[in-house]
Amino acid sequence: MTKILLQGGNVLDPALGSLFPRHDVLIEKDRIIDVSATPLDVPDARRINVAGKTVMPGLIDCHVHVLASLANLGLNALQPGSLTSIRALPIVEAMLNRGFTSVRDAGGADWGLAQAIAIGLVPGPRIFPSGKALSQTGGHGDFRPRSDALEPCSCAFRAGAIARVADGVDAVRLAAREELQKGATQIKIMASGGVASPTDPIGNTQYSEDEIRAIVAEAEAAQTYVMAHAYTGRAISRAVRCGVRTIEHGNLVDADAAKVMREHGAFVVPTLVTYDSLARDGARLGLPPDSVAKIESVRQAGRDSLRIYAEHGVQMGFGSDLLGEMHQDQSHEFIIRAEILGNLETIRSATSVAAAILQREGVLGTVRAGAQADLIVVDGNPLQDITLLTGQGEHLSLVMQAGHIHRSRA
Repeated sequence: MTKILLQGGNVLDPALGSLFPRHDVLIEKDRIIDVSATPLDVPDARRINVAGKTVMPGLIDCHVHVLASLANLGLNALQPGSLTSIRALPIVEAMLNRGFTSVRDAGGADWGLAQAIAIGLVPGPRIFPSGKALSQTGGHGDFRPRSDALEPCSCAFRAGAIARVADGVDAVRLAAREELQKGATQIKIMASGGVASPTDPIGNTQYSEDEIRAIVAEAEAAQTYVMAHAYTGRAISRAVRCGVRTIEHGNLVDADAAKVMREHGAFVVPTLVTYDSLARDGARLGLPPDSVAKIESVRQAGRDSLRIYAEHGVQMGFGSDLLGEMHQDQSHEFIIRAEILGNLETIRSATSVAAAILQREGVLGTVRAGAQADLIVVDGNPLQDITLLTGQGEHLSLVMQAGHIHRSRA
């Protein structure tokens, strides 16, 4: 059957913040055809009774690394390409089981993996790949250890490397063009130091303004945008003024930087759960000591940043940024955010706001006629109990992606 009728569920519209009781949702092929308060009579449809349950948009994670099967990203990059790809398969399937029907990969995933999922070869969320993130020498994407001799970086050719090193305006233009040619749907850059990399303090700014502006120009020429890893207010303001559209992490933001973001219409994608997971399991799973030592400097600040962004009207997307075995903690991000922002804003971050970040408003992150039929059915009301969206999908009775039922207990 090409038509599916979800009968009598309570439909959640995250953008409006409303729950519409006892509505029918009709799906044909990969699209939502009708959302009706009046029961629909569609004899040729497969009927699924979802009364008492919540029908809501499929979840969207705007910051993942699906090829990061190891917590130590330097070691991850040394794996054979085939092993890297095969290890990603259970990672992406588990994301779909948790209700994440789309993800934006922030470095590593390529067009090939996105296509394998799109054509149904393997189960997983729809991937918006960034290809390799762009990093300066000694930046957050440069995992070469300190040495008296710096070997050439082979990161651009290794499947398990989340980033590539490029320096200078001409080189970063070429790198951006190459990633776009290979299928990146947006460009990721490293604009400050980070936790996982060995030689760059978090407070460092990275890439010159001329380099950032060149990368932004290439992305805009290709009708897309740049997302930037950045922690401090200085790095955030600098990147946004150069045209960066989304800030990743942003833990050490200050009021001035938040104002700059609001003025420029920039988004932020906080990734709080990764710091909890790294603090708990990072050392055991191979995160280098230099990286472990950086975690606490940004962990609590990340929670505090949510209030700063909210106070200044900066829109927040959902991100997890997990590595290796820690991918299983993806949905715990909901609990961390809800404690500060409340359930509705947390749900919006993974639906309507996330869709805006992906430039797919009205297509993803919503339950309305004409939208992509990416839907989950929740055993209860997540506006009242956010834990229904956590775990490994235990509280989801149905996960649908592009009209295809991936799993169903309905």
